[in-house]
Amino acid sequence: SRYYQKNYYDNRMYYWAWFYRVWLKRTVNRMKLDISKVKIITTIPLDNVGEMRNALCDAGAGVIGNYAHCSTSTKCVGTFKPNSKANPYIGENGKLEFVEEEKLEVVCDVEKAKDVIISLRKIHPYEEPAIDIIPLLDENDLMQNN
Repeated sequence: SRYYQKNYYDNRMYYWAWFYRVWLKRTVNRMKLDISKVKIITTIPLDNVGEMRNALCDAGAGVIGNYAHCSTSTKCVGTFKPNSKANPYIGENGKLEFVEEEKLEVVCDVEKAKDVIISLRKIHPYEEPAIDIIPLLDENDLMQNN
């Protein structure tokens, strides 16, 4: 009886895992999403945040509807350890650094993203800035596909 019960539950769990994978794949395929916006995220020393925000928004980021220069920033602590070949803006080679930074986030049309990234790299004081580019789903696409 225990053997049957164990296999019964194992088979049910396998079935639900299979069903979920198939359902998720079919749902995503049906949605036909068109990515038109991305979120660009970078971390930057506190002294450089205003200049960076202006540069990104002047390059075309930060537009949400009828609003321009939209951004979000969060204070954080960045860590890094430059190797012997690095030329760090802050800190020393071979020493682990803890730097108060802000994580700056802006949305951007895909067509403008390349120009925004070029601006970011031009203004950013770090030799190797951390840059995240995240594709965004449009809320209207989600509503139309339900």
